[in-house]
Amino acid sequence: MIGRLKGQILGKQPPHLLLDVNGVGYELEAPMSTFYELPPVGDTVTLVTHLVVREDAHCLYGFARVRDRDLFRALLKVSGIGARIGLAILSGMDAARFVACVEQEDITALTRVPGIGTKTAQRLVVELRDRLDGVGAGLATVAAASAASAGAVPGSPPGALADAVSALIALGYKPADANRMGRAADDGTKTSEEIIRAALRAVNPT
Repeated sequence: MIGRLKGQILGKQPPHLLLDVNGVGYELEAPMSTFYELPPVGDTVTLVTHLVVREDAHCLYGFARVRDRDLFRALLKVSGIGARIGLAILSGMDAARFVACVEQEDITALTRVPGIGTKTAQRLVVELRDRLDGVGAGLATVAAASAASAGAVPGSPPGALADAVSALIALGYKPADANRMGRAADDGTKTSEEIIRAALRAVNPT
């Protein structure tokens, strides 16, 4: 089991990430909650990871925080919840917010996540409300730097909106919805990560 990686970021295309670890390129998928805290391409980052072994592929997922990985692992144990929905949940809300939704049986908030209908949201509440103790606690951040300290250059780089829309589609939103959300969030100055953050906040405000 690969539990942690430290390496240089070679590429970022949410939700995909390429990390160079001593000359070996690791392809990972990560939720937007992790992407928001990644340093620029070329910098070094440390992520905790979870490996999912399928018949047709080995898929590696990276997280900035241990609590996010813990929640991801708990989600995978719920019937009908796969890695894609797990990433969508962690992109739309942080671990503490998700725990609060489960504890308060906030079905409405949970169904705003793409791929989660009313029955699935109810199943999440039933199966997880007694198994999330400590997941929302303030565990240490593992990422080497936060987005706030990344020193982003003002002005959207070319293709920022297109990249954001592609990421929203990868998280489970329908193309038409992803386009609408991305355009509503884009003011011409945001990076793709900032567009995605604004779009997701508009769908599920905290």
